Amino acid sequence: MLRFVISWFVCSLGIWIASALLDQRINYSSKLSVIIISGLILAIVNTIIKPLIILLSLPFILFTLGLFIIVINGLMLTLVSAIYPSLQISGFGTALLAGMVIGLVNYLVSTILDRV
Repeated sequence: MLRFVISWFVCSLGIWIASALLDQRINYSSKLSVIIISGLILAIVNTIIKPLIILLSLPFILFTLGLFIIVINGLMLTLVSAIYPSLQISGFGTALLAGMVIGLVNYLVSTILDRV
């Protein structure tokens, strides 16, 4: 349970940082509740759906030496935007960039927590 709460926090933090970096392309109406709920939905999607998508797309992941994971992250963020319309992402390119930012935030937080 603690691992999921940390994942939720990291997803929310990642969405918030991505929306700050991609200023006009990600709209959450400046509401913290939208970031928190979007982070929760992204954490659930990453826990349930993402492993299945990774398993099904394993040949593409191996062929691209893992770079297809960026596309999967963008797809997961696009799915969250479709499920929760209060989070508006202007296009798939923005979702790819935001997915890269969220992945980087996740990596950094995981590295810090592993050292503690």
